[in-house]
Amino acid sequence: MTNRERLQTVLRGEIPDCVPVAPDFSNMIPARLTGNPFWDLYLYNDPPIWEAYIACAKHFNIDAVMDGYFPFRWPSDPVDPRPWETFIVNRDAERIVTQTSYMENGRRIWQDRVTVYFIADPPSQGIKPEKINLPDIPTRYEPVTVVKPTDLGIAGLRRTKEMLGDLGLVGVFITHSCITGSEDAIYYYNDNPDALEKLKEQRMRDVERRFADLMAMKPEDRPDFLCVGGSGTLVFQSPDFFHEHALPAVKRAIELAQKAGIPTHIHSCGPEKELVRMMTEETGLSIIDPLEIPPMGDCNLAELKRLYGGKIVLKGNLHTTEVMLRGSPQDVVNAARKAIDDAAKGGRFILSTGDQCGRDTPDENLLAMIETARSYGRY
Repeated sequence: MTNRERLQTVLRGEIPDCVPVAPDFSNMIPARLTGNPFWDLYLYNDPPIWEAYIACAKHFNIDAVMDGYFPFRWPSDPVDPRPWETFIVNRDAERIVTQTSYMENGRRIWQDRVTVYFIADPPSQGIKPEKINLPDIPTRYEPVTVVKPTDLGIAGLRRTKEMLGDLGLVGVFITHSCITGSEDAIYYYNDNPDALEKLKEQRMRDVERRFADLMAMKPEDRPDFLCVGGSGTLVFQSPDFFHEHALPAVKRAIELAQKAGIPTHIHSCGPEKELVRMMTEETGLSIIDPLEIPPMGDCNLAELKRLYGGKIVLKGNLHTTEVMLRGSPQDVVNAARKAIDDAAKGGRFILSTGDQCGRDTPDENLLAMIETARSYGRY
């Protein structure tokens, strides 16, 4: 089987030749392997981080599940009419700080947050300038130049699928499982129930509109699956809050996708056991990950397999720090074998890690995990 066929077989609920393996290295390891400063990828698109991921996936020969790594722009998504420009407001040997602004009536209006691009770490977004000892309105700034153009529309998605080829599947977001991940927004929506209700209604309209975009695309241009997850779903929201306010749009997206024969995927780091239950019992979700173990999460893979493994593809869940980063290759083999023993029977399982393998995860550990899936994970 090709990597793509292996994943498609699992999604159909059938038995592949071996357990697919897709460690979560969406960002840091691909960036490291380029040898470039991380700001080259995230700020200058040299190369874009999703292309670095594809190169990394080819390097390790994994069964790639690109769950929203390509930042697709739906054709009907509204465009901000303000002419935003991005400027560098601070730089040193370790970081570049950018801030966006636009001109209005001859006056420059600055956004009240900055983005910090690091030399060897992914960027931090939405930072208040005062937290890094910068003024709200910069006194000195320079334009960001030599940014490589990227097409984030249908043509860009087509190119991404062609680049990945038979190595795996490409997914794009149609909605998110988090109403918000911002502290300010959490307070705002809890204090303003009318605004929250309007947001819920808008999310539903967005799902319907984007799905219409999807159906208007040529079948060969469509993504392989749709993403409906969000990091920390049950960190930023209680299960009850998620169920009442965020789930309706997620549920509608899954319903529409299911009727069209398109798989759906949730990535949500942190506590996830209750989310697995809700999604399995109340929706037709196809895949869920990363099913993290304590202390990062609350999942027991064998228990989830016993309870829900006949209905949903479980994807997880080797510990990214204690096993993948700090463990030996033999530790990785042992953990991978246990995960396979716990969840591979009957199919509907993809061997993966917890959320985001760290930058310095040894290549030997990743290779040990992949080899274990290919050999010990044979059906």
